[in-house]
Amino acid sequence: MNLFDRLAHSRPSQTQKAQKPEPAQLLLTFLQRWPKPTVSARDICIYGPNFIRDRESAINSAETLVKHGWLIPNKTRRHDMREWQIVRRPIIHPTVAAE
Repeated sequence: MNLFDRLAHSRPSQTQKAQKPEPAQLLLTFLQRWPKPTVSARDICIYGPNFIRDRESAINSAETLVKHGWLIPNKTRRHDMREWQIVRRPIIHPTVAAE
């Protein structure tokens, strides 16, 4: 076995691709820098990560964060509006599963 074979053995193969982060995790990371105490679906669609800027992805990601306790739904004056209160926790790198 030559040097190149030994080096190639410890290196990951080129066919493996990096996994995309989960949309809810991207939203949680974005919300850690959000300056306001609440966020709406419209705010996420306008200012959020590019990956979740359509309304359906934004609402699905936010509902996932509601299930994990990172967002609390607020009552709105319109039935088609969605707004959530952000739960701030003293965690350096929060994950969706962390509670």
